[in-house]
Amino acid sequence: MLAFKSGDARAFSTLVQRHRGPVYNFILRYTGHRQRAEDVLQETWLKVVRNSSEWQPKARFTTWVYTIARNLCVDSARKESFRKADSLDAPASHDESDGRSMGDLVADEGAQTPDRAAHNVRIRPMIEKALESLPQEQREVFLLREYQGIGFKEIAEVTGVNENTVKSRMRYALEGLRKRLGELGVDGETMDAEGRTVA
Repeated sequence: MLAFKSGDARAFSTLVQRHRGPVYNFILRYTGHRQRAEDVLQETWLKVVRNSSEWQPKARFTTWVYTIARNLCVDSARKESFRKADSLDAPASHDESDGRSMGDLVADEGAQTPDRAAHNVRIRPMIEKALESLPQEQREVFLLREYQGIGFKEIAEVTGVNENTVKSRMRYALEGLRKRLGELGVDGETMDAEGRTVA
């Protein structure tokens, strides 16, 4: 980011290559709508370019870019509040013959064993449904922490609340997910102590 800020246009390509996937996955899970996620992602990178002079090295680039993405997600949700967002379980295309859902298109880091992959295919729709049932504040903290690997302190900076509030929202999110997953038939043996599913 320092290189881009000082005029090296190639540095922007590096930033996009490095962060595009994780930021897009966060936006997609936040909005639950593929087209909106793509639009918000484009707006995020435009804002990075336009506001590059405002970025300071004291803040990590990831914190800054997730703050931009999160704020754009909130704005997008306000603008689209009258519309129902497509679920990640919805067909990925108008041609439903391939059977893939929008959730299947979200990049999954790392290779999986066949057993683990089968388990994830079975349980992913239940997790997405449980996530949708969480209040927005809890869902965004959970997504930033569990899907993006961002620490509580950085999440506090991204969301604009104090770290204890972030931790509290995470605790309530985990409790809510456990309860909702239990209602959906996922028992404790398929989840670890942090609420993540295990094979």
